[in-house]
Amino acid sequence: MIGYLAAALGGALGALARWGVGTALPHSPGDWPWATLLVNLTGCLLLGALLAVLLARFPRHPWLRPLLATGVLGGYTTYSTFAVDVVQLADAGAWAAAAGYVVVSVLGGVFAASAGLRLGRAALPARESVPAEPAAAEPAAGERRS
Repeated sequence: MIGYLAAALGGALGALARWGVGTALPHSPGDWPWATLLVNLTGCLLLGALLAVLLARFPRHPWLRPLLATGVLGGYTTYSTFAVDVVQLADAGAWAAAAGYVVVSVLGGVFAASAGLRLGRAALPARESVPAEPAAAEPAAGERRS
């Protein structure tokens, strides 16, 4: 039950933060949606860093991930507004901008998440860092590795 409440509280906080960015960087339909791009790219970066740290330091904590990842960053980032922004750019005849926005958003998000994971791992002492790839399972007793 605490996980649900943590996600709800975090979602409210993240949505308020997104609203603040949108208010600070308004745009008209057909203009480049800087606010949406900013929240989605920074959200990807922060989610990568957060998960690297949470998985290393608090892998079984019952409410940190729902509060911070699902809640705050889930409420902060917005796929639906991204999709509407693309449609509005296209409706305004800005097809090149719409296509560019899709490319920058998707590739930028992947790059930002990767950078966040790397930054999060770098911030941890070596013994706590989450490996880039899962290690192979240890052989069972009496079993030989090939």
